[in-house]
Amino acid sequence: MSHSGHEEPWRAWRAALAGPRMHHGWLLAGKRGIGKFAFALAAARELVAEAGVPQPAGDHPDIVLLTHQPKDEKEERKRDEGKEYEVRRNITVGQIREMQHRLTTRPTLGSRRAVIVHPADDLEKNAANALLKSLEEPPAGTFFLLIAHRPGRLLPTIRSRCRVLRFGDAPDSEIEAVLAREAPQLDASARALAVRAAAGSPGAALEFVAQDLAPLAMLMQRIVAAGDPEFERRGALAEAIGARPSRERQLAAIDLARTVIGQEMRRAEPARLPAIVETHAALVRLAAQAPTYNFDPGLLAMEIGSLLASAAMNREAA
Repeated sequence: MSHSGHEEPWRAWRAALAGPRMHHGWLLAGKRGIGKFAFALAAARELVAEAGVPQPAGDHPDIVLLTHQPKDEKEERKRDEGKEYEVRRNITVGQIREMQHRLTTRPTLGSRRAVIVHPADDLEKNAANALLKSLEEPPAGTFFLLIAHRPGRLLPTIRSRCRVLRFGDAPDSEIEAVLAREAPQLDASARALAVRAAAGSPGAALEFVAQDLAPLAMLMQRIVAAGDPEFERRGALAEAIGARPSRERQLAAIDLARTVIGQEMRRAEPARLPAIVETHAALVRLAAQAPTYNFDPGLLAMEIGSLLASAAMNREAA
């Protein structure tokens, strides 16, 4: 999903492409859901295309995509049948080794090959170390595009080998247009809530609708505004998240809590800021752990609620 905030990354990419020495490692950094993956695919096509060589419309033999694979054989079958399927939590060292093996051969159609890692935040530790070796000694004509929603989670040595392209937030008007097109069933108040919760990410707005996060958002805002001395709102939040939420829903709930706290941070009086900043930091830590830890969903919901309530408690004190 490309948006008007991508002029700067395109300008930097095309200037490099036209220059004498194209950098071999690129880090595409920005929020989840703002179009980094679509940019990477389009940029990779520009990179590998050569004058006079017909380019395929579908999958390209010189663009290697490393992303989450199906969790097991059953999920693999679902993928092959075009159904929704569950994925592994991480990009594995096996995938990196397989890619490195491919790099020992020449590109198929031209002199260049692109490797997209989507997202590089989810490389398991051994996979990150293996990828680092390729970044340190890239084969001639091979270029890496690493997509990162949270660049701070990458190895500093990987970050230092890459040129960073930063992707800014989409304006609210653009998110409204995306929702009008993709979710015409929303009424005005639900759409306004989705735009606010998206915090600049069209993908987050669509996730908000797909995961039906409006009830969660309202409960979270209530906890932050009024606290939860009786634990009732936390119970309601756990119920709204669900007894057996998918991993996607758990991650979406944490991201939503971060957005709610981020909005509170912008309007809070100075006396409350330390507590809100602390809550935000704790939610960032929780978001970093969630993809790899096996949280008990009920406990996770209570933890989110308690962090939000701790930001509100200081409102009473203030």
